[in-house]
Amino acid sequence: MEHIVSDSEKMQIAANFIRHAPPGEFNEVFNDVRLLMNNDALLKVVAAKAFAQYNLEQLTPVKIEGYDDQVLITEHGDLRNGRFIDPKNQVSFKYDHMQKESSDVQPTTGETAIEPWRSACDDALRAYVKNHYPCGICTIYGKTINGQQTIIACIENHQFQANNFWNGRWRSE
Repeated sequence: MEHIVSDSEKMQIAANFIRHAPPGEFNEVFNDVRLLMNNDALLKVVAAKAFAQYNLEQLTPVKIEGYDDQVLITEHGDLRNGRFIDPKNQVSFKYDHMQKESSDVQPTTGETAIEPWRSACDDALRAYVKNHYPCGICTIYGKTINGQQTIIACIENHQFQANNFWNGRWRSE
């Protein structure tokens, strides 16, 4: 007897493929999933959530127009409703997970009590990343978690050379 795969099963399988795409091969995996599903309407439902989850898990770097340094898309900077914080430049921005672009940049303030510590850690870690990671990006968050002032350091470094048959990514929180 042949098993018919339901739309919800197809969506779950597609989401898992997308979320587990190897470094540097996200677009190729997405295009393959699109061909396999052969249903763009169904894929759109899956893609938005899977893209967002992938970007958060992979600490995806994004350039914010008007600022020199990139910032990482992480769960620590997620303000909900598609907005993220760049604690170094004290701005929030909307992030389009499908296009991998920032927009609607607005001034914001982090937790002022911890900002001097966050800023000092930011300066030190940026110097470290510049020395040790050729393409490294870091974002430092200062938060109060369960009443404790906490510094969260995130580092991402990647190098994609698909034409040479290798891609690599380093992530650290």
